[in-house]
Amino acid sequence: MNSATMAASHKIWHLGDDVDTDALAPGHSMQHGIATIARHCLENLLPAFAREVRPGDVVVAGRNFGIGSSREQAAAVLVHLGVAAVVAPSYGGLFFRNAFNLGLLLLTCPQAERLRGLEHLRIDAHTLSPVLPSGELLACEPVPDFLLQMARAGGLLPQLKLRIAAQRNP
Repeated sequence: MNSATMAASHKIWHLGDDVDTDALAPGHSMQHGIATIARHCLENLLPAFAREVRPGDVVVAGRNFGIGSSREQAAAVLVHLGVAAVVAPSYGGLFFRNAFNLGLLLLTCPQAERLRGLEHLRIDAHTLSPVLPSGELLACEPVPDFLLQMARAGGLLPQLKLRIAAQRNP
């Protein structure tokens, strides 16, 4: 998520607690490529999501977002669909790592439920905090620099390519 994206207001897709990787990347579609898997993303929880999500939209979820299996496609479909960030109080550990490896920004906000009922969200470019309609910043855990750089680069592999290119052309 770059600073221009953060300055904009994003549509919010609301989800509850314990959204597992099977909901994000359903098992019945796993034998196909990411484009097909993405068409089935969240189909049992938010049937319109895969059809209507737009690049820059934000997912706001409850506790334990991305629990379940280690399938990286669960994060990859959100990247493929253009989701700018996920805001939740906590994440499944494997999903957390897969998300950043694939360039998806996760914001860990213990009070994410304060975003319930909002239709749009702006994320402060400097603090990476959601901005409430009152202008108040919603406190989130700081994103470690190395993870933020990874997300901004588009994931681990693009980040490594940038590093290699920089070493070849100092």
